[in-house]
Amino acid sequence: MSAFLSSLLWFIGGGLVGAAIAFLVTRRMFEKQLKENPPIDEKMVRAMFMQMGRKPSEAQIRQVMKTMQK
Repeated sequence: MSAFLSSLLWFIGGGLVGAAIAFLVTRRMFEKQLKENPPIDEKMVRAMFMQMGRKPSEAQIRQVMKTMQK
């Protein structure tokens, strides 16, 4: 019975260590992706409007930013 309990504890411990490592690696990869590909900002919205041949007002830009954040 002692060998079973010992094996079970090692299995649970290994699972916890693996989960912690996976969490840290995933978080680092996510932060790297955000740094390389930042989310859209007001300058990008203005550029998109200008490419469509429209001059956006500040209200339109704020509306688009609010919609993107939802």
